[in-house]
Amino acid sequence: MAELEAAASNVIRSGCYLHGPETKAFEEELAAQCGSKYAIGVSNGLDALRLILRSYIELGRLHKGDAVMVAANTFIATVLPITEFGLIPVFVEPDPDTMNFSWSEALRILNENDASDAPLDIRCAMITHLYGTPCWDSKAAIEFRRRGIFIVEDNAQAIGAQAAESGFNGVRSTGNLADASAISFYPTKNIGGLGDGGAVLTNDVHLADTVKALANYGTDRRYHNLYAGYNCRLDEIQAAFLRVKLHHLQEEIDRRNHIAALYAKEIKNDFVTLPQIFPNMVQVWHQYVICVSPEIRDRLRVYLDENGVKTDIHYPVPPYLQPCYAEEYGPKENTVASVLAKSCISLPIANVTDEDAVKIASLINDFAL
Repeated sequence: MAELEAAASNVIRSGCYLHGPETKAFEEELAAQCGSKYAIGVSNGLDALRLILRSYIELGRLHKGDAVMVAANTFIATVLPITEFGLIPVFVEPDPDTMNFSWSEALRILNENDASDAPLDIRCAMITHLYGTPCWDSKAAIEFRRRGIFIVEDNAQAIGAQAAESGFNGVRSTGNLADASAISFYPTKNIGGLGDGGAVLTNDVHLADTVKALANYGTDRRYHNLYAGYNCRLDEIQAAFLRVKLHHLQEEIDRRNHIAALYAKEIKNDFVTLPQIFPNMVQVWHQYVICVSPEIRDRLRVYLDENGVKTDIHYPVPPYLQPCYAEEYGPKENTVASVLAKSCISLPIANVTDEDAVKIASLINDFAL
């Protein structure tokens, strides 16, 4: 609290509220954290994704009608910018073990598409590091690149995570594994603002310059508009808050990993499937998601609520079944994504004490079918 109050006071007293020293310093510190050359602070995570795709269109790497592979169980924000720019989403089923975009399924889709009489022009894959677990397969990623498919990371939930293998840029940090990435600083994220915010990370100077211009009305200098752009700037006061949060990231990661390990040790009920802990990765547990039979999920949530434990569902409806997409892309029944949507429960993970975790586990263990 003291650090946040001091940060706010410094910005207020400075009289500089946009494009100031806090934003510049935060971008440099964020780039260093993820091992990337460039970080551009923007208004939110959705706009970060929009700016990446729009920039690739401006740079001629994407065109209207091109297809983008995307996880079938991601939050809808990953899909919205795809359809906004006239691109075609190709929904890829998740891996049941990681609950992430399945690289093997994506390769199967690519091979099937190649053999089709009317193949889609798949130019991009947008992978989500869902719930804070890295989604990366270096061999598959190299195959994507060989086919001319570039990869964008939706890193909204996984800042600070480390994949099992290095990415294209020689680091294991999510946010700099592929060609570009988007981060969200929504207040509930592992690093959250006191409001909204986001960032784009990349090692590509052309992409970075285009994102920066598009985010500021399409200008490369004052009153000179290269593009019909947007107003997607990160506020100076949010940058100051995020600098404070970024300095505490490792504490947050360590705490969440400790609670996840406690849950894994203490929850002993055969009807619960726990999320896997992968020792060769660094997971950051934006959510701790268990799975139960759809028939008992609501009963378990009510029981936990009655005992003072709030839960949530991330996410109850896959994006392709949302009203805005269902007519064109649904319905799809008994897919991995739809089964996860009907069976997942997010347990508390942020600001949970050891005593809280043990009690929550005990409640789950005592739940009667």
